[in-house]
Order: sequence, then structure tokens, then C-alpha cells
Amino acid sequence: MLYLLRLFLLGVHFLVAGVINLVIVLRYPFDKRNSARCGRVYSVPALRLLGVDARIQIGTLQAQTTPCVIVANHQSNYDLFMLGCMVPPRTVTIGKKSLRWIPFFGQIYWLAGNVLIERGNAAQAKEAMLKTTATLHEDNTSIWVFAEGTRNLGKGLLPFKKGAFQMAINASVPIVPVCVNTYKNSLRLNRWHSGRLIIRSLPAIPTMGMTLDDMPALMDKCHAQMAACIAELDAETGQAVARPQ
Repeated sequence: MLYLLRLFLLGVHFLVAGVINLVIVLRYPFDKRNSARCGRVYSVPALRLLGVDARIQIGTLQAQTTPCVIVANHQSNYDLFMLGCMVPPRTVTIGKKSLRWIPFFGQIYWLAGNVLIERGNAAQAKEAMLKTTATLHEDNTSIWVFAEGTRNLGKGLLPFKKGAFQMAINASVPIVPVCVNTYKNSLRLNRWHSGRLIIRSLPAIPTMGMTLDDMPALMDKCHAQMAACIAELDAETGQAVARPQ
């Protein structure tokens, strides 16, 4: 009963939060602070509705005073509610241009100032890289990326895609890893206290002076650090997760 009630209330909250966020982005169109504002509107009430005990440990991210590429692990659609509360000001995500035509959500996403790019051929890839570099440098804005490229569904950290690391190297900005315990396997929405959530940022990994030849080693370093941190967080929350081989 509690499970169904929570899902119903979460659906109502999503619609109400969408209306509030639409007002925000219409009031401040394309403001690079909109993603942080909208993320909190989606996340803070949702964590209470879901009964999640959230612990935010992002001192290294908060100490970052210059633009960076934020790399986080991606578990499920609930990440919007779990992670939205800690998106730093002047941080955007990257999405396909076609997203702007999705009714309601697409307009919020576009007006929130997120970077919309075309994906496909080499010319479009080059244009996208120039756009993200300009965002990091000229707009003084960080970019949030789920480097796995898809949801891992609580089965452990998947191999990383190259995009986030290519962006960081081309713009000579650091990478800040953000790790979340594997809540996907431990949430029990039919309980009053449904589970624990720990979000922890790691020290920034510099890319100054690197070239694309350094990218494989950079990806391996970031992946190893995040995998070790997630294992620590899972141990702290009493979880045992099968890691991909």
C-alpha cells in the first residue's frame, strides 16, 4: 500500500514540479543556473516522499571554483530525484537537439540552458565539441555527464564512453568524479524508511597538458577511482553488488 501511495504522490509531484520549473525557465530563459534550480525542485521533495535518508558529501565539488566536467554513475530514472539536489550552480547537461520537441519536458530542458547538439557525422561531432568547449570556457559553466552512456540498473559501473574525457582534454578543464551508492538494489519503497543514499565527490583529476593520446589512461584512472568509491559506499550502506567482469 505504501509503495503504491508513494508512486502516486511521486507522479503528482513530477507534474507539479514541472509546472514550477516551467515558470522558472520562462522567468530566466537559458540562464546557466536553471539546471541547479530545477534539479532541486524535482529532487528535494521527492527524497522526502520516497523516504530516502540522503547524505551529501561533495566537498571537493563545492571547492571547485572553475568550470569542470562532472562525471557520475547512472543507475535509473530515479537519478533525477536522487541527484538533482546537489547539482552545482552554472552546471548543464548535454542532450540531443530533438529533445526540445518533447512536449513540456523538452521545453523545460531547452530553456534551462542545457547544451543541445546533433549527433551523427564528423562535421556535427566537431560542431558539438566546439559548442561544449565554448560552454566550459566562454560561459564559465560546468558540464554534467553520465559517462557510462546508459543506465547500469544497479549491476555495477559500466565501461565509460569517450565523450566526457574528450571534452575535458580539449578544454583543458579538470574532471570531478561524483559517486552514488547502488541504491537501485536497496530501495524498499514499501517501508517507511526506504533506504540510504550517499553521494560523494572525489578530488578533481587535472587534464592540463593532456592530449587525446592520454585519454585511455585518463578514462581508466577515473573508472578505477569511481569503482573503488562506489564499493566503499555500498559497504557503508550494507550492500553487496555483483560487479561486471
